[in-house]
Amino acid sequence: MSYNILWFVFITVLYTGFFILEGFDFGVGILLPFLGKNDQQRRTIINTIGPHWDGNEVWLIAAGGATFAAFPNWYATLFSGFYLPLFLILVGLIIRGVSFEFRSKNDDPRWRTLWDWCIFTGSLLATLLFPIAFANLVRGVPINANMGYAGGFFNLLNAYALLAALTVGLLFVLHAASFLSLKTTGEIEQKAKDLLRWFWPLVVIVLVIFLVTTFFVTDALQNLTPQSIIFPVFSVLAILGASYFLRKSQYGRLFLMTCFTVGFLFVSIFSILYPRVMVSSLNPAWSLTIQNAASSANTLRLMTIVTLIFLPIVLIYQVWTYWTFRKRVSGEAEKLTY
Repeated sequence: MSYNILWFVFITVLYTGFFILEGFDFGVGILLPFLGKNDQQRRTIINTIGPHWDGNEVWLIAAGGATFAAFPNWYATLFSGFYLPLFLILVGLIIRGVSFEFRSKNDDPRWRTLWDWCIFTGSLLATLLFPIAFANLVRGVPINANMGYAGGFFNLLNAYALLAALTVGLLFVLHAASFLSLKTTGEIEQKAKDLLRWFWPLVVIVLVIFLVTTFFVTDALQNLTPQSIIFPVFSVLAILGASYFLRKSQYGRLFLMTCFTVGFLFVSIFSILYPRVMVSSLNPAWSLTIQNAASSANTLRLMTIVTLIFLPIVLIYQVWTYWTFRKRVSGEAEKLTY
């Protein structure tokens, strides 16, 4: 395996890990104003993700840094062409992070309600804009012979990208509900379980429509590979498996299935994209690939050595944090941080 392929796989893993972990965080933020009927319940909901949300975003930072270092031409074209949506994602993440810290600084209900809706807004912005960006990567955007983006913001707001935003938005809400069913007690736990039962069929329908549409909107049918078929099938099988565990009331395994669904969905996007990193809608020959967008072999080799040293440390630390905060959040005021 060449270093170019290795770093494409590594970046795929980083983005996929981010969406699995931050997916339920975003979904919890979206559900916050609707599942929490009072401040105590909303505090309980926020505290389920309080120890994890900032650590989960490290995956995004690592993915962005890896993209910059391993494929600088991809990074340059992506961030120049997708400047506005990526800027709005950053705004959403900032609003969300500030809200977690500020809402508990004042007991005024209006103050806390304001920040609760900021958490919702920041989570919704990121949830909708990330899939719009990734859908356009695989669908194709106007890239010229100089690797420059030749379109505008509204080129990105096409029907396929909006379908991707709807699919991921619904899936993240389902993912969050399965997480809350494991991390809360009492009324919130029951609300999350009720949401899972009626929300699951909707997610299945939209997910299947999106995956089928992907094969017709992109060039996936012209470039079929085993992985471009297997991963979308695995995503559908995972969401169908969630139904089985839902009927059995096995919510831990249900959450595992939603993790697999999110993971295989984004791996599907990268598998269809490979060996390109951005598809040109003007001329396929102008697409950015893992070859023409990559850094030098020496750079990739050095990055690989550093990653093999430090990545296990980061993974061990994150596993430790999830194990430490594995218990349910009871909702007792004296035990709530946020």
